[in-house]
Parts: sequence; C-alpha cells; structure tokens
Amino acid sequence: MARNPATDGNARLGLIAGKGELPRRLLAACKASERPVSILALKGAADSVLLEEPHSRELRFGEAASGIEWLKAEGVVDIVMAGGVDRPSLSSLRPDAATAKLLARIGFRALGDDGLLSAIAKILEQKGFRVVGAHEILGGLLCPDGLIGHLAVPGDAEEDITRGIEVVRALGAVDVGQAAAIQQGLVLGVEAIEGTDALIRRAGALKRPGLGPVLVKLRKPGQDARLDLPTIGVGSIEEAYRAGFRGLVLEAGGVQLLDAEAVIRSADRYGLFVQGRLLS
Repeated sequence: MARNPATDGNARLGLIAGKGELPRRLLAACKASERPVSILALKGAADSVLLEEPHSRELRFGEAASGIEWLKAEGVVDIVMAGGVDRPSLSSLRPDAATAKLLARIGFRALGDDGLLSAIAKILEQKGFRVVGAHEILGGLLCPDGLIGHLAVPGDAEEDITRGIEVVRALGAVDVGQAAAIQQGLVLGVEAIEGTDALIRRAGALKRPGLGPVLVKLRKPGQDARLDLPTIGVGSIEEAYRAGFRGLVLEAGGVQLLDAEAVIRSADRYGLFVQGRLLS
C-alpha cells in the first residue's frame, strides 16, 4: 500500500513557511503527533517564533537553491508550502548564483503566482521530495459544502454571488487572484497581490448605500490543491463585518478554513452568512 504522507509520523516534514497562522498550525500538528519537522522561514514573511525551533533556518527567496540543499541535508522526505508571501520583484531578489539559474529555468518573469508555485513544486519533486498539501496534514481544513454558521443566504444575494463566481473564474484563468467583492452587480474590487483582507477593506471604502457587498473566494481553475489554496480565518470575517459586507461564499473543497468553529462563531455574532459551494 502506498504511504500516506499526511499520516506517516516517521517521515521528516519540510515546512516552507510564509506569513499567517497556517504555518504555526502545521508546526503544532507536527509536535502533537511527534512528527519531525524542519522549517525554512521566508525572511520578511514568516513568524519569528518558527525560528525558535531547533531545526529551522531563515532565508530570502533569493537563496532558494541553498534552502533546498539544506532540506535534503536535514533528511526531509515530504514538503509543505504554507502561508502567504509577497512576491518580490526580480531586481529585489539578489539571487545567489544557484538560485539565479533556478529562476531562469522556471521562467520567473513570465509566471503568475500559481504558475510559479507549480514550477517550484516540480523542481522539488525532481530533487526527490514529495510535495503535500496543508489539508493533508491538518484534517478538516477544507471548506465543506453548505452553510457555515446559521445565517441563510438571502435570495437577493444570488445575483451578486453568480457575478462574483464569473469574475473570480476569469481572474483565475489568467493566474491573477482568488476573490472578488460584488455589490448590487458592481465589482467593487478584485484580489491581486494585496490579499483578501486588504481587498475587503478597499471594497468597504467603495461600497454604495443599501445592501452590503458579498465576497466570493475560489481556487483558480486547475490549481494544484497542494499549493497555496485560498484561506479564510476569523480575521477575514471580522474585516468583512467592519467593512459592511453581507456575507461570504467560498468554494467547497477549494478554500481552507482556519479554525472552522471560530469562523462559525464570528459569522453568527456579526450577522454574516458564510456558505461553501461545490462548483462544477
């Protein structure tokens, strides 16, 4: 039987960590299961607490090649990439010689974020690693189909939801973003490099009188489920409430929920609907 990397506690996990809560949750899960873990904390993004771990190292994106060699020396078998990263410009990377060759090989200039991650994953696999998704390690992370919380989606929100799905799918097709804010048929904003919470705040400043906006968040068409799936946590719910949103619709199986129970409590407290939708 093939080994399941999610449950094999003997295989050392390599955690390539960006910003946000997800890398910390993965570390906690490894500790709870006594799974050995080595952490590459991306400079300027990852929480400094990760560097308190005995098997950890901070590095710039421009040192990626040496980071891969360090993971091999650590005896890493499986690798998970988790957390957000602000993509650097090529001029700010200051890549070392080995990383410069790597970036040239994958076409750094030409690739969008998803394409870049897929290219990196392919190189990691060629180096002998197995790339796994965060949801394979943290059970129950993927958004379910149906209501998340107790507030039903009002019928008059359906037009905005449909519009949002169309817009986000169009964005995803060109590897740009994973979310859009829609109000009364108007596209108040789409997600690009700034992230979901910044999109919510920006859309809140632009909203019209009347019923509030709806946030639609999906994974990109054909996106590798192991890599940078969109994520929603309590912070996004609180931002949506402060910005005057009505609710959120998330792709079931395509969006990660950080602490679903806390998301439900916050949505109910603030009177926001949150729904997972299984899309064809």
